[in-house]
Amino acid sequence: MDDILQKIDSEKDFFKKILGKLPGFNGYFERRERRAADKLLRESVADKFDSLWGRISTIQKDAISNGNIELIDDLESSALKIRQFIDRIRTASYGYAGFFDAIQVRTDELDQIYQYDYQLLAMEEEVGRAIDNVESSMGTDGLAAAIRHLTQLSQDCIDAFEKRKEVILSMSGSETK
Repeated sequence: MDDILQKIDSEKDFFKKILGKLPGFNGYFERRERRAADKLLRESVADKFDSLWGRISTIQKDAISNGNIELIDDLESSALKIRQFIDRIRTASYGYAGFFDAIQVRTDELDQIYQYDYQLLAMEEEVGRAIDNVESSMGTDGLAAAIRHLTQLSQDCIDAFEKRKEVILSMSGSETK
């Protein structure tokens, strides 16, 4: 994860990257619109990961149809982690219980939040590639490693969201969502 943060730090144009991934996303920079923007961002990320979760479910169904029952448990682990990530994103309070309204956000703090936001968006592409790898590894010796990689990336998604939440909580001094 530190590598990703260093990469983002070296590329100061991550705001445009976020905007490029979310058409119509324009309110992030105005203080009065930040809570709505946070909601839009997280709904968009959740929707993208819902699609990935669906792909994993399809792989599981195909494995069952082809008699590869032994793959189900390992695939289910990654599917459950992706579902947990989606649920956490969808159910967290928008703006984290009034975070954007209740405190003054310094530019450097906001930059840190934007870095995590970009990381969440970038992880969608990584997980998508990992699912591609699982699909292309079916019937090969590399399948187990591909599934393990997908499961690890799925856990990384949960961890990244939790770290974003920690950053926001540390700024607000709050212990709420």
